[in-house]
Amino acid sequence: MTEHVAVKNFREYLRIPSVQPNVNYDACVQFLKKQAASLGLPVNVCFPTPKKPVVVITWEGTEPKLPSILLNSHMDVVPVFPEKWTHDPFGAEKDANGNIYARGAQDMKCVGIQYIEAIRRLKEEGVKLRRTIHMSFVPDEEIGGEDGMGKWVTMQDFHNLNVGCALDEGMASVDETYLLFYGERSIWQVHIHCPGTPGHGSLLLPETAGEKVRYVIDSFMDYRAREKSKLEGNPQLSIGDVTTINLTRVKGGVQNNVVPPELIVGFDCRLSPTTDFDTFEKWIMEVCAKAGKEVYPEYQQKQNAKALTKLDSTNPFWVTFKKECDKLGLKLKEAIFPGGTDSRFVRDLGIPAFGFSPMNKTPVLLHDHDEFLSESTFLTGLEIYIKLIPALAGS
Repeated sequence: MTEHVAVKNFREYLRIPSVQPNVNYDACVQFLKKQAASLGLPVNVCFPTPKKPVVVITWEGTEPKLPSILLNSHMDVVPVFPEKWTHDPFGAEKDANGNIYARGAQDMKCVGIQYIEAIRRLKEEGVKLRRTIHMSFVPDEEIGGEDGMGKWVTMQDFHNLNVGCALDEGMASVDETYLLFYGERSIWQVHIHCPGTPGHGSLLLPETAGEKVRYVIDSFMDYRAREKSKLEGNPQLSIGDVTTINLTRVKGGVQNNVVPPELIVGFDCRLSPTTDFDTFEKWIMEVCAKAGKEVYPEYQQKQNAKALTKLDSTNPFWVTFKKECDKLGLKLKEAIFPGGTDSRFVRDLGIPAFGFSPMNKTPVLLHDHDEFLSESTFLTGLEIYIKLIPALAGS
């Protein structure tokens, strides 16, 4: 049986090991240029950062002055631990059940190929769209996107695209719903420095670093417990609706019988859209003050509040998106994305952006071992884009 061209291209793309860190994107660029040629569409490659290309394939609409639709995906994938996989992580092997195993199967080479193949089908069917479609393939999302989408949106190349609405990645849903993300939390990564009285491990010295660290950890973990309780107590909430705090690093000390002059404890905090940032920062300062003398925070990352895409009648793109999903019988679940995506750079420009990867009844395996996506789910997602794209672009 001949394999569907979309599946064939998907597997070919997955076999390109565009794995962080220090990605060589040359193979991705050549693959995408080949796809653009097969579609008969122009392709542009720019470099917001040296060796970190952005590839844009453009299908011009019949009314090119209208704001365009941006279909964005990222080319890079996270590292793998091959010994933990039952399949070659860059082999794109398909098992007897039609599951395609590879790093990037869910996050997010599937979506990039679905865009391409949806455009291929629409062109073959002679469809004409009013709005121009730009398919962008960006670097470095998996390490924050600052050198990729973050810099690209500041360039004239991006502003020349006249983007009116963007689609980007979502994530799989384990039930029948399709997740639709309209915003994300803000990342605060903080190291709390706890200097104290050093000395011999046999003494009971005053104001030790260990005593101060204990208070800091207790305070942060108590906050975490309150947010966890809030999430567990309200079935209407998802993980993106609460602030998460996780202890990620503890540094300091030289040996067991020496009380160290300083201990440092690190926390990864993801602030929900409803969190008051000034209040949260004030709370951190109060924890430091109560922990003891000279305790202070050092921020490794401290993002401002992130813009949200409106899901109401004031956003015509949302009205169209929702109407088309209803017509297709898709059950949408709107949520705040639990991690970070390139959509935040677009939303910060005031452009509506939807995080949507059409994968339901699928285990969430992004960044996990044995990441896979079933062939049938992939092809169903393709059919969804074939309907959504003309709706948003005006066929």
